[in-house]
Amino acid sequence: MNIAALVSGGVDSSVVVYQLKEMGITPTIFYIMIGMDDSECPKEEDIEITSYIAKKYGCKMEVVNLQQEYFDRVVNYTIETVRKGLTPNPDVMCNKMIKFGAFNEKWGKDFDKIATGHYCTTTNIENKVWLSTAKDKIKDQTDFLAQISYSQLEKIMFPVGNLTKQEVRTIAEKEKMPSAFRKDSQGICFLGKINYNDFIKRYLGEKEGEIVELETGKILGKHKGFWFHTIGQRKGLGLSGGPWFVVRKDIPNNVLYVSQGYDPITQYGTEMDLGAFHFLTEDVWGDFGGEKEISLKIRHTPDFTLGWISKNEDIYHVRFEHKLQGVAQGQFGVIYDKENHLCYGSGTIV
Repeated sequence: MNIAALVSGGVDSSVVVYQLKEMGITPTIFYIMIGMDDSECPKEEDIEITSYIAKKYGCKMEVVNLQQEYFDRVVNYTIETVRKGLTPNPDVMCNKMIKFGAFNEKWGKDFDKIATGHYCTTTNIENKVWLSTAKDKIKDQTDFLAQISYSQLEKIMFPVGNLTKQEVRTIAEKEKMPSAFRKDSQGICFLGKINYNDFIKRYLGEKEGEIVELETGKILGKHKGFWFHTIGQRKGLGLSGGPWFVVRKDIPNNVLYVSQGYDPITQYGTEMDLGAFHFLTEDVWGDFGGEKEISLKIRHTPDFTLGWISKNEDIYHVRFEHKLQGVAQGQFGVIYDKENHLCYGSGTIV
């Protein structure tokens, strides 16, 4: 089998190569450059480690450049989503548009499968492939893949999906991989060392607005633009006497509403509507009536929330068993079966 392995220099993707070799497969290793320019994504060490892995396991390696595609498809999406006052998820779009999109269009199309270090698994049911959760529930990354297409899903392999993070590190240590004790990457890769707010400022600038207490209408301070803030945010407001939480935005008037308690509608939600719902494998509900019991996530977390979903034309309405903090428009609501093993897909919170 002809396999392309996406290796970033981190411990997970490095162990992917070991796992494939144990299966009798020698993959072609690809390191994808996606930083906005050469100075903004510290790649030298990553490429050095990836080259070491390729040499250690006798694999051909290519460094491929998708920086322009990343800017066009992911960075622009992030900027435009923030401009509208919504909360983007670049990691979700990177998987859909770059790792399994642009890469496959240019190089992956020549391979039978693409192997990655994502903590996910796949399950075959009646000759159909379903995205399913990883053995390590804390590291599970199915929510980051809930927007990929079925053709993309069919082509992916997740060699570390049936391992815990500790098991992955144990293999890396045993194999004397330089990434064995390397910390997991944090934040958005394309930013590199750039502060997120500095990045947003570069494209959207600053515009002073008022910070208002929701319950009293009292002006508490100023902010530099609603696009720097998201629902549920606590830090970075510069207000005394806290804690203060962002609970609502007035986009046309550039006003942030904050509260020391909570706004039951926007900060601690009991329900949400999902638009443009994307099913990974198939529409599991069709034109059903009434509610179906499910589990869900609205952010990257090991915890699932029990809920109920119903459909009204093109909108899926979800009720939660418990109140959830920070139900932010623009983010993805990810839906699973009630046992939270199979990921059905996701929609945008509207």
